[in-house]
Amino acid sequence: MIAVLQRVSRAEVSVEGSPISSIGYGLLILFCIEVDDEEADMNLMVKKCSSLRIFPDAEGVMNLSVKDVAGEILCVSQFTLAASVRKGNRPSYIAAARPEVASPAYDRFCRLLSEAAGTTVRKGIFGADMQVSLVNDGPVTIIIDTHAK
Repeated sequence: MIAVLQRVSRAEVSVEGSPISSIGYGLLILFCIEVDDEEADMNLMVKKCSSLRIFPDAEGVMNLSVKDVAGEILCVSQFTLAASVRKGNRPSYIAAARPEVASPAYDRFCRLLSEAAGTTVRKGIFGADMQVSLVNDGPVTIIIDTHAK
């Protein structure tokens, strides 16, 4: 499982030019399910995304989580995070889970993250051609790969 977390002052996802989800201050998460992901990966990713201390406290030190700051969350599925570029110039996506597995896993991740963070997780549309706009705050961008030990 791979996630790219970006601390944002605002973010929005659109489909065919129409906004479908947006947030203010919080996290934009680009999220990918891989073929070999298990329950432990899901649990770890939910815990990390809800608890990672990347928001500033009163002294400006990154010491607070998204739930500590009552931040919003927008999660967008992105299978291209599983790309392998080891050979040639065309990325291979064989590590990405098939849609029939990834779509329900994405929905489950968003539901579990909502419970853990205590906020509604806004979403993109799985499998759609989406346009994502954001204002990265900091900038703070963190990559989490549950298979990187």
